[in-house]
Amino acid sequence: MKKLFSLFLLTAFFALNAQETANRFFYELTFKPKKDSAKLDKVMTILDITKDKSIYRDYTSTAQDSIMKVQFEQMQKSGVFKDFSKMVTMPKFSEKVYKFYPDMKVQYVQRISSGFTPMNIGYNDDSKFNWKILNEKEKIGSYNTQKATTDFGGRSWTAWFTSDIALQDGPYKFHGLPGLIVKIEDADKNYSWELKGNKKVENFNETTYLETISPGGNGGKVQEVSREKFDKTFTEFKKDPLASTRPLLKPEMLSQKMPGSETTIGDMLKQQEKMLKDFFGANNNPIEIAQPQVKTKK
Repeated sequence: MKKLFSLFLLTAFFALNAQETANRFFYELTFKPKKDSAKLDKVMTILDITKDKSIYRDYTSTAQDSIMKVQFEQMQKSGVFKDFSKMVTMPKFSEKVYKFYPDMKVQYVQRISSGFTPMNIGYNDDSKFNWKILNEKEKIGSYNTQKATTDFGGRSWTAWFTSDIALQDGPYKFHGLPGLIVKIEDADKNYSWELKGNKKVENFNETTYLETISPGGNGGKVQEVSREKFDKTFTEFKKDPLASTRPLLKPEMLSQKMPGSETTIGDMLKQQEKMLKDFFGANNNPIEIAQPQVKTKK
């Protein structure tokens, strides 16, 4: 009996310490951030696929994760404040999109502040993609692809998928074709994703270092709310990112200097507020310009 119990503990230990591997697909996103401008911008996004889900997001923060870890640990050791806003490149997009296999439950997530604590809020998107698969085929990069079209979020989309990669997934919320989406764009070319490569990621962790150590330590945990409540909460947050923090700040706290720096807590918060408002103000042309109609019971 003791041997059996020891074997159980050993198995549990290895199960808990087993590191997950992800397939990371890199999609270059070309997009038009302003409705009234023809100017285009570009950013690399990633689709990380594990055995039970996929995670889509802007690659910018993930790419800088190891640098941020080193800088933060150096700050902890020295006790001298570092202004991380001057060290890193801001992402273009802050959302994460999860798709849970095998049912392809789609969850859209954003990170907001609740007092001094960051938190993730998200909603489940039950939108169905009514794909029309066409006979037209095309070589895109090294991929043999086939054309498909659909309407989603108030836009008409054309996708090219490859059945050579048997994953019914794609960037953002797009999924449901008999193969991985290689390229997809809307009719007016406001948003266009194209697959540029992929690699295996050993010891995969879906949360970045800074998300893991952030106050509250909730990492990737998500508070699920309705789409209506999400839109209301996130819209209010974008208008005033520090609304929930400001009432907790006393004048004497705001005037305190950060360790080893002339920067006060008040100065740091003003910089953070400007950075967030500039970030949210940089794009007024969302991917989805219309929400799906919710059928109500009579």
